[in-house]
Amino acid sequence: MDFGKLPDQELQSVDFTLPADGAQTIKILNRSKVPDPHFFVGCAKWGRKEWLGMIYPPKTKEANFLDEYVKHFNSIELNAVFYSIPAPELIRKWYDKTAGNATNKFVFCPKFSRTISHIKRLKDAEIPTDLYLASIHEFGEFLGPCFLQLGDNFGPNNLDVLDHYLKHLPADLKVFVEVRHPQWFSDPGARSGLFEMLSRYGKGAVITDASGRRDCVHMEVTIPEIFVRFVGNGEKHQASDFSRVDEWVERIALWMDKGLSEIYFFLHQHDEKDTPILANYTIQQFNKHLGAKIPEIKFLRPDEDITNQRELF
Repeated sequence: MDFGKLPDQELQSVDFTLPADGAQTIKILNRSKVPDPHFFVGCAKWGRKEWLGMIYPPKTKEANFLDEYVKHFNSIELNAVFYSIPAPELIRKWYDKTAGNATNKFVFCPKFSRTISHIKRLKDAEIPTDLYLASIHEFGEFLGPCFLQLGDNFGPNNLDVLDHYLKHLPADLKVFVEVRHPQWFSDPGARSGLFEMLSRYGKGAVITDASGRRDCVHMEVTIPEIFVRFVGNGEKHQASDFSRVDEWVERIALWMDKGLSEIYFFLHQHDEKDTPILANYTIQQFNKHLGAKIPEIKFLRPDEDITNQRELF
């Protein structure tokens, strides 16, 4: 993911402190603690050759990467379906691979097709939407929330378009929406209008934590569930990324005390080679401090699991 990427020399000047809770968060998270919240931690793609010999056996064929991925993670932010609406047969193939290899509850969180979000821009998108929904239905019990990412130029003047589109989606379809146009965050009226509308329709708001777009760390919770896209800065900045995860753990703990019921936390990096290490650190901290019970990633070389080293300091 290149969204929000900064040159190394600029990273030291970034304030990674999480902002205060948004106005909608205060309205939504005002309940009692949920006894057993659900936690999902994953990546955006399974097709990473860099993970051969790390978490995938060295001779694994690309066609079998998903078979291996589901042995380590309990979810995926599925970007693959963004580029074209998959045929139902392909989804059934992924379903079979997951059913045959996942050792824990697993969910796919499929991104809406770009035909819907970026080409049609949500207008006259009934046909591609129906095709998309028919395809992802094949995930069955493995279907998690869907993820609607809107383009950088989809600004607040399109609020009515977004409202109309969400209104006509199936009421029981779990959806999280990501906006990127800066005015959604800088204009108080646009901000409140967006997040109040999402709450009204029971749709979530994606929080994207990227170095170069701190406005997207809006900290607005519109339903008692969160979908966080955390963008790390790679091996050279691992200590900083770990500290950022630590702060998320603290904030999630506070939100859990106020009724947060589901946590979807997806790890990205501009260089995905070390993403399993960042993901495993996240899993460890969720288990230790939030009471999650997510199995840790099984590294093929013990020296790869350096996430435990932080516990020594």
